[in-house]
Amino acid sequence: MKLLNRNLPPNTVPAKKLQALIFDWAGTTVDFGCLAPARTIEQVFGSFGISLRESEIRRDMGLGKRDHIARLLLLPEVRDAWRQLRGRLPTEEDLREIYERFVPLQLAVLANYSALIPGVVESVRRFRARGLKIGSTTGYTRAMLDLLLENSAKAGYQPDASVSPEEVRSARPAPFMVYENAIRLAVSPLASLAKIGDTSADIEEGLNAGVWTIGVAATGNAIGLPLAEFRALPLAAQQTRIQNARAELAQAGAHYVVDSVAELDLVLDDIEQRLKSGQS
Repeated sequence: MKLLNRNLPPNTVPAKKLQALIFDWAGTTVDFGCLAPARTIEQVFGSFGISLRESEIRRDMGLGKRDHIARLLLLPEVRDAWRQLRGRLPTEEDLREIYERFVPLQLAVLANYSALIPGVVESVRRFRARGLKIGSTTGYTRAMLDLLLENSAKAGYQPDASVSPEEVRSARPAPFMVYENAIRLAVSPLASLAKIGDTSADIEEGLNAGVWTIGVAATGNAIGLPLAEFRALPLAAQQTRIQNARAELAQAGAHYVVDSVAELDLVLDDIEQRLKSGQS
């Protein structure tokens, strides 16, 4: 555990204790390496004749999927390729066409990438024992989220509240999914919540909402490999990916960065102590 940001999240009502944790999905609680959206985006753009680099695919991970695709269409290389293929730059109609092709493909493969990350079930059990409620936000659509909820419940993980972008008409980094979680969980003030996720968009979402933010470095988007393949890497290569992830999350402004959800306990202890003492 490393304390990165000593400022308390902005709030108008001081909190005395933590009341809830709001988790991301892919790369944080399920889908080690955040593979489902990356592979689907790669496939969809490939179906239009455009090859994307892994770094391009993962740069804006965590955003709503339509927003993510829109960001990709702004890349100079993608715009040039689209012009060569269609004789013009991509339009709003092209964005709609790509997204409409993305949705069924993502739904078709999502179950294959819904395995819980090791340690999540046991960790959430400990968090509930502390009296914490569990919420979640995502960049997925409601239909995709419902599929994850069904599979995760069978494996032992079931948040008390889960919100998708279309339910609040805005995706990350806007704060509204966090606000909706607070409403559904009946939790106030905002400084009694913590947002946990593996992307910069997760951290920005939490900061914009005025809650604590905790980055998860060693299971998510910056790792970019299935668990078995990651473990097969030389130790130095593993550490390079983890260090890069830690740096990205710190740069985004996370209050804390851990390697996995299983390492949250010490962070929660520290936040509780800071809230009780009123120290920043």
